[in-house]
Amino acid sequence: MSIESARLFIEKLKNDQEFAQKALACTDTEERMRFEREAGFDFTASELKMAGQELSDNDLDSVSGGNELSQIYFKLKDLHL
Repeated sequence: MSIESARLFIEKLKNDQEFAQKALACTDTEERMRFEREAGFDFTASELKMAGQELSDNDLDSVSGGNELSQIYFKLKDLHL
């Protein structure tokens, strides 16, 4: 597990809208963790939180649709808790 994996996951959310929608469709922690592992990512809740703290407001607004990345990030962060 690593913060670098969490950073790469967030980067993929920013750059791949289909991936982001699939991540957002996860309804619980188990499903979300399976999705992340199958996509090749391995990080803890605290690593996701640390990587998310590095995001600027512009990063959170970078996905088309305004605050979509922000919504995805916060939903996934909540599922990690």
